[in-house]
Amino acid sequence: MPTAPKTVNDACLSWLKTCERNQLERATLKAYRSHANIHIVPKIGDLYLCDLSRSQVRDFMHDLLDAGVSRAQVKKVMISLRSILSEAMEREWMEHNVATDVKLKRQSRVAGDGKVIPTKDEIRLIIDKAPASHRVMLITAIFTGMRISELRGLSWTGVDFDRRVICITQRADEFQQIGAPKSRAGRREIPMAPMVHDALLAWRNEVVEGELSLVFPNSKGNVQSYSNINNRVYRPMMRELGLVDEAGRPRFGFHSLRHAAASLFIEQGWNPKKIQTIIGHASITMTMDTYGHLFESADNDVALFEKMERDLMAA
Repeated sequence: MPTAPKTVNDACLSWLKTCERNQLERATLKAYRSHANIHIVPKIGDLYLCDLSRSQVRDFMHDLLDAGVSRAQVKKVMISLRSILSEAMEREWMEHNVATDVKLKRQSRVAGDGKVIPTKDEIRLIIDKAPASHRVMLITAIFTGMRISELRGLSWTGVDFDRRVICITQRADEFQQIGAPKSRAGRREIPMAPMVHDALLAWRNEVVEGELSLVFPNSKGNVQSYSNINNRVYRPMMRELGLVDEAGRPRFGFHSLRHAAASLFIEQGWNPKKIQTIIGHASITMTMDTYGHLFESADNDVALFEKMERDLMAA
């Protein structure tokens, strides 16, 4: 007796069970459930996998954009959809992953896919005027490009003052639990700029000690919650410094300090592979997709072609 054809909803349920079986982090599972239950299932959950087409997937992606879902969120939902359909292929519920070739095109290479990168003046203002309670954390973020989860989970055992490097071996998730880095590439060593070295050295004598020996703990020595940092420290600081838009909202979020660090690395002429390693991206493709526009320079390109011609004609 032939089995009934499976739907996208069936594939979602199977994929989520596989994610749970693989013991993914709670925050990751929460995000995946959100992608499936809020975006994917309501719109295309009842479609049969055997009939699903690239056109339908593209329409789904465009419908999300038209509904006001941010491009960053749509990109994440599409990554989840590709994984869901890969699960369906492994279970032989469909022959081809029709979402593989459906990609969200970048709006503009100049705009850097909508990322707002703080200017040098804005970075200097934050360094000079940041509240004392979080100034060292902000300085560390600006000069290392560490994720907020890595800063919240950083322990003093990961700060090597003799070698002047920060060793990333753990992170704190949104539930304040210490765990492994986001990926294998997340395990890395980041050299300390002199300001970071000196600030951390002085901070070590001021910070509250706790069982976890955290560099940036809360007042009780435990992991700080991201929401507290954002709502009680970062956003008020941005308003106080006047770094807001016309509606009074911060011009850029905490994560933009990571983009600021990457832009500073690129400005120094560091090659993409070095930046990938320091930032902790899983692949060079991710680094170039995120910051490739910052490597571009029309003047440099013209000079490169001029040199290529001179070298050729001189041979």
